[in-house]
Amino acid sequence: MQIAIAELFSTDALRWDAVASRDRQADETFFYAVTTTGVYCRPACASRLPNRQNVRFFQTCTEAEQAGFRPCKRCQPNAMSPREEQVQLIAKICTLIETSEESLSLNELAVTAGLSPYHFQRLFKEIVGVTPKRYAIAQREQRVRDSLQQVTSVTQAIYNAGFSTSSQFYAGASDKLGMAASQYKAGATNIEIRFAIAQSFLGLVLVAATERGVCAIEFGDTPEMLTERLKTRFPNAQVQESDPTFSNWVAQVIGLIETPDRGLNLPLDIQGTAFQQRVWQALQTIPPGTTVSYADVAKQINQPTAVRAVATACAANTLAIAIPCHRVVRSNGDLSGYRWGIERKRALLEREALRRTTY
Repeated sequence: MQIAIAELFSTDALRWDAVASRDRQADETFFYAVTTTGVYCRPACASRLPNRQNVRFFQTCTEAEQAGFRPCKRCQPNAMSPREEQVQLIAKICTLIETSEESLSLNELAVTAGLSPYHFQRLFKEIVGVTPKRYAIAQREQRVRDSLQQVTSVTQAIYNAGFSTSSQFYAGASDKLGMAASQYKAGATNIEIRFAIAQSFLGLVLVAATERGVCAIEFGDTPEMLTERLKTRFPNAQVQESDPTFSNWVAQVIGLIETPDRGLNLPLDIQGTAFQQRVWQALQTIPPGTTVSYADVAKQINQPTAVRAVATACAANTLAIAIPCHRVVRSNGDLSGYRWGIERKRALLEREALRRTTY
């Protein structure tokens, strides 16, 4: 289990060690001020190392300034950090890729970013978690999903999405959509989806499955709302009343919600991009009763700067509990968001923590 970033600098002794070693990982986590100069800095500031007895620590720039300290002119702690500028730049490039009607080359994107192609590609992958090409392909795949519900031809949807040839999309299409493109376009026509709604301590829960495995575990307030969500996702699927075999699957899911340490011995039909699946696989290794930060997960998949992308992947999860995105919190311990409501997330974590103390 990796330690949340904030916990690495939770004491003054740990913070001083970070300042002494110019640990950039500590930037934006706290600030230090020097009483003899009246200046406060980022932990990784390259200025001369002060004497420990002259140093005070603050969580925010505001706290440091209210205590009478002024920002360092060298590291400019009250301004946007170079890293934040990089993240904003890549975010703009992502928006450009998402909104462009034509495929943009690496060189074109690099020129827009004002970087060399090599530096741009390395920075993009470091922050987003995938290469610009892979990100663009994922966006086109999403456009296919959206277009398949609107146009009359699968081929038209593929070309509308920006694929130069249909073979580019059809390679692995069932993994991208969970079924053949023609079936997805038809709202899952000829795809059999069994589902049932049961009661749990968190309210109603819908469990649905294709022939490949459980494809949805959703919480909701009414049966109508849950059913409508499923039909919106697969409007023409052949919905089958739960049989004795499927009732056993539903019972296993309810059992997992009630006693998360028991695990789930059911196949999962996990539909998502390669990056999302890496994140979801990492989430499945988090033990019940514990939490990690989005930064921890990013490190676990060897993409330490892809924190925002990890958060987005967590939000896209449609398999509650089975893929335990509720065990991921912010670095400061705040619960952050949850697809099925923050109160359900809190209740899950409290129940798991209580059970852990009785193991």
